[in-house]
Amino acid sequence: MGITLDAIEYAKYADVLASGDGGFDLLVAKIRKYLNALVEACGVPEFTSTSLTSPAFKYILINEKFLLDASKR
Repeated sequence: MGITLDAIEYAKYADVLASGDGGFDLLVAKIRKYLNALVEACGVPEFTSTSLTSPAFKYILINEKFLLDASKR
């Protein structure tokens, strides 16, 4: 619940939702419709709901190029 309220409050200042949870699909749709924001959803394909990526303006695939190399930590 808290993240939803934060997203509504800060949607004017940020346009990336870093979540793969399909429960946020209605939130993304409402932010796009009522705040005219271009919401981008980021997620790992295996754990990102298509119900979340559909209403998003853009889906950013998190893959190996975004992950830290464990051997360099």
